[in-house]
Amino acid sequence: MNIVKTDIDIDVVSRDNVLVHFEHIPAFMKKSNEKHKSGVYLQPIPYDQLTGLASIDYKEAEDRGYFKLDFLNNSAYTGIKDEAHLQKLLNEEPIWDLLQHTDVVAKLAHVHQYIDILNILKPTSVEGLAEVLAIIRPAKRYLLKSPASEIKKAVWTKPTDGSYYFKKAHAIAYAVSIVVQLNLFCEQVESNAV
Repeated sequence: MNIVKTDIDIDVVSRDNVLVHFEHIPAFMKKSNEKHKSGVYLQPIPYDQLTGLASIDYKEAEDRGYFKLDFLNNSAYTGIKDEAHLQKLLNEEPIWDLLQHTDVVAKLAHVHQYIDILNILKPTSVEGLAEVLAIIRPAKRYLLKSPASEIKKAVWTKPTDGSYYFKKAHAIAYAVSIVVQLNLFCEQVESNAV
């Protein structure tokens, strides 16, 4: 039997509001002897009838072929009316210069405390913003003062020392969510000015 190992994160406004629609079993973390913060199983898995949690540690469950999904609360979606509104926000080019303003950046997920790095790298694209998100992580922090060509060459390579880094797919996804937040911010400022 082939076992597929994946890491699927699903961002939602409220994980509790979503999970009421699915029969699920919360994942269990043996190391801390507690419920996994975001992981659930939508398929049958052995569980403890007293706690309602999976009776197998989530890492062992993955090794046995169980498929865990992580439903993550993401406040970046607060204020989005529907899918059409989200698509509109996704398709608009943001005002990239807003990433140089502390009061705006303070409201953004993932970069709110990294105005200094945004001021150094000055991203003007989703890819550039993704690079900022990668450089925030310890494994790639050394690239901060490097030329753009060196950053592009090294930012997505997996570190050999095991230090924490961002995969490109995760960084792009987070960068896109920041674009949505920037565009939503502009939309709200504009509607309040009327």
